[in-house]
Amino acid sequence: MTGISEILVLILLLLCILIVPRMIPPKPLARRKKTGPSARVFTMKMRAAIVLSAVVIIISALWTKPWQGRILIFMVSGVLPVALGWSLVWILSARKK
Repeated sequence: MTGISEILVLILLLLCILIVPRMIPPKPLARRKKTGPSARVFTMKMRAAIVLSAVVIIISALWTKPWQGRILIFMVSGVLPVALGWSLVWILSARKK
């Protein structure tokens, strides 16, 4: 007998999930003001910074040749300046908000 009651409970849950949301009227959506550029939209400066970051890493890789065992020099001359630059951008963006 427990099998039938479990099936009835599952059917009741499914009906509640499908029917109850249709019975409750939706709340009106509040309009939000746009205060600045969206987080998904990249400005021209941001795109230029991303490209410049990639160029710095590529030039540093070609100059230091990390595949020949000079990984530390590559990290210091290529990856570290880019990481510090983006950290600074991140910190300054919080200051604007």
